[in-house]
Amino acid sequence: MNDTGNTRSRRAAALLLAALLLCSILALPARAVTYRKGASGETVRTIQTKLRRWGYYDGAVDGIYGSQTVEAVRRFQRKNGLTADGVCGPATLRALGISTGTSSAGAGREDDLYLLAKMISAEARGEPYIGQVAVGAVILNRVKHPSFPNSIAGVLYQPGAFTALTDGQFNLEPEEQCKSAARDAMNGWDPSGGAIYYYNPEKSTSSWIFSRETIAVIGKHVFAK
Repeated sequence: MNDTGNTRSRRAAALLLAALLLCSILALPARAVTYRKGASGETVRTIQTKLRRWGYYDGAVDGIYGSQTVEAVRRFQRKNGLTADGVCGPATLRALGISTGTSSAGAGREDDLYLLAKMISAEARGEPYIGQVAVGAVILNRVKHPSFPNSIAGVLYQPGAFTALTDGQFNLEPEEQCKSAARDAMNGWDPSGGAIYYYNPEKSTSSWIFSRETIAVIGKHVFAK
């Protein structure tokens, strides 16, 4: 074999080795993002801001994960059925509506779709399909509204917002029809007419909710703004 042939062989071998190394790196599992006492930075500031907004934290929003932040995270975790260890791992970050940075945008949408389907199934199981889509639309309308958290997880886990979180219904696997309803809502269908509230007048006891302006009545739910 001449020098040219040897050079080509070496180049081919080098390219093959580089390809194998790249495949090995890509095959490594993504490192789970976790924030605990002693951490600092912008994500910690976001954690504190959300917990403060929802009434779990009354300390300084300084981006330092101290004892007050740990206790606030524990209160949030206990309220939402998470392991109350005061550490913001992937599950707690998702519940707070904070991206862990380990998923693609498409995977993030799928996570949101699943959460939305779970709440639709918990709150509107047995309702007509259009009513299930409307419940999903209300949740998405809240995400866009300045008075509510700006993520699906944030809206769903806002303290006192949904009884399904406290009675265990949210923990059940969503029905297939509710998954379709969630997908239709996320794709822009809003049978609620822009509502940010819904309630069942046969079960609701709050006089305040009855004072809201009615937009639509679908099945057993009244949709209001």
